[in-house]
Amino acid sequence: MAQIRTYRPTDRADVAEVCLRTGNLGGDATGLHVSDGLLPDIYVLPYIAFEPERAFLVDTGERVAGYLVATADTRAFVERYRAEWLPSFARRYPRVEPPLTASDQFVEVGYTPERMLIPELDAYPAHLHIDLLPELQGQGFGRALIRRLLTELRGRGVPGVHLGVSPQNLAARGFYAALGFRPLPSGGTAGGLLGLTTDAIV
Repeated sequence: MAQIRTYRPTDRADVAEVCLRTGNLGGDATGLHVSDGLLPDIYVLPYIAFEPERAFLVDTGERVAGYLVATADTRAFVERYRAEWLPSFARRYPRVEPPLTASDQFVEVGYTPERMLIPELDAYPAHLHIDLLPELQGQGFGRALIRRLLTELRGRGVPGVHLGVSPQNLAARGFYAALGFRPLPSGGTAGGLLGLTTDAIV
């Protein structure tokens, strides 16, 4: 029976695999970019390196099939990413200017952690990434993962959490709306940034 648990160092490869297999608007991104490690190196591995206590997994008993990773303090995360993560990222992924392909654009994301410094950070200083393999979707695990994170953040006095979502990912947008996430002004008319207060009941 699947259960939620905290991250362990031995889960690193499984978490990266889930990120890859959900990295194309929820579908499999295997083979789409310059390296299958690119998306995990941006969206999940820095988080488990810096704040493993805020990495929660769905374990089916046979493998990890979903995760939530987060930082409680986006400003501090950006500073640490630039100092500690970006040097090794740059060795693995040479920068291409101007970025022309989808891979180039993701590499550019990896080089620009300051993109995370949104105007609403005082109210929503935390941010998260969450992914579930299709076999787990629609069973309440996403809601349970976010509830677990909100409890942890609330205990630390963190007032809110935000996330980015593609306007094209309609399923994800519907999921977040049902949990109470609301568009943030800096996300523009497309609503690419969503925020939730940690006192929300989800």
